Amino acid sequence: METQPSISIPTLELPPIKTIETIEIPLPTADVPSYIPMVIPPSDLEAPEGVQAETKDEPEQGLRKVDIPFTDFKLPVPENEILVTAGTTAVVSVAATLTATAAFKWAVTAMKPILKTAWKKISQSKDNQKVSSKN
Repeated sequence: METQPSISIPTLELPPIKTIETIEIPLPTADVPSYIPMVIPPSDLEAPEGVQAETKDEPEQGLRKVDIPFTDFKLPVPENEILVTAGTTAVVSVAATLTATAAFKWAVTAMKPILKTAWKKISQSKDNQKVSSKN
């Protein structure tokens, strides 16, 4: 009798299972801005009877009021320092503009003949080069 060879079945040995620690990520939070709502009074709001509004006779800081003759109108006028600064700035800017305009006109008048002469010489030299290259 013949003996059958034994068949070996392959086996696979798995390593033991390791537990993996997970990281907890907290949910994001946000600081939500808040504001105090602005209360706008209705357009038909009136003071109750018997109540008078406060009046201020103090002029606003930086403004004087000038009475316009024959009217009940007071015109606000800035302080002297502000008027002097504004006037000086206006005079300097106008003077600079007029000076620059006059200087530019003079430069154009002075440079015009020089540029014309230079243009003629350049044009003549190009014409001479064209003629000599054709020969």
